[in-house]
Amino acid sequence: MKLVFLDADTMGDVSLAAFAELGEFVSYPNSTPSEALERVSDCNVLLLNKVKVTAELLDRAPHLRLVCVAATGVNNIDLQACAARGVIVRNVAGYSTESVVQTTFMHILSLAGHAPYYDARVKDGSYSRSEIFSILSNSFHEIDGQRIGIIGMGAIGGRVAAVARAFGMEVVYYSTSGTSHCTEYPSLALDELLRTSDIVSIHAPLNERTRGLIGSRELALMKPSAFLVNVGRGYIVDEAALAEAVDGGVIAGAGLDVFAVEPLPADSPLMHVKHPERFHFSPHIAWASIEARNRLVQRMVRNVRESYREDNQSCRP
Repeated sequence: MKLVFLDADTMGDVSLAAFAELGEFVSYPNSTPSEALERVSDCNVLLLNKVKVTAELLDRAPHLRLVCVAATGVNNIDLQACAARGVIVRNVAGYSTESVVQTTFMHILSLAGHAPYYDARVKDGSYSRSEIFSILSNSFHEIDGQRIGIIGMGAIGGRVAAVARAFGMEVVYYSTSGTSHCTEYPSLALDELLRTSDIVSIHAPLNERTRGLIGSRELALMKPSAFLVNVGRGYIVDEAALAEAVDGGVIAGAGLDVFAVEPLPADSPLMHVKHPERFHFSPHIAWASIEARNRLVQRMVRNVRESYREDNQSCRP
């Protein structure tokens, strides 16, 4: 069995040695679309993160039996084309929940507590020159007692809710699927959630219901003191509208880990704001704690083993 990983650099510094135990293993740091077409000709198992699996690529891989995605989402896979060719597709759900939750609160606490501001005041010598033992020039508020509105109450949203409750926050949510299956917290209409929440945290997948969900109209509903955090998918939020809203004081700030185009283009409206201190960014790392990436590799290996076992074939060459 030959396994080919088309964009192994997306896994960072975690070991991929476990894949070599399954058969012949070849990895490439990254693959352009044309390179991918050349690299799949003799593979049985295709491993990838963001490379697109198209009908054309599948046609160039006559021996392909299994596509293993190093992610929860499969929006870069032509599932219909895979099914038509009998190619199994396996993703990995739940491997990064705790990592995403931690990153969510990194942004929330940094925004609410003005962490970069106070760090800079110590490092630039302002604190050393202070005549009193504190610098109180940028007051912050406690999140205890504040309302967090969670958009998307899935596994990650549910863990965010539990942590928020531990901080003493009031939790409400909006169901992007319309099912409102969670009965532990109040389910609100989107407009009501936006109007009444002090922090809005997005944990929804990107689909036809969520694309462009938060635009100028929705941002205008929020409190001027509110923060928006997005660790879901970039296209859920209109970035130009968000840049304008935060710069204009429509809302107090935003924390973003995901962007419509990644890496974030240099000409993005988010890179040319008047008040960068109101924005806290991270480069799509919420999923990527070292623990999460190690779990991801382990579960991808398990997916290969289980898929081949189900197909009554050996996992060994």
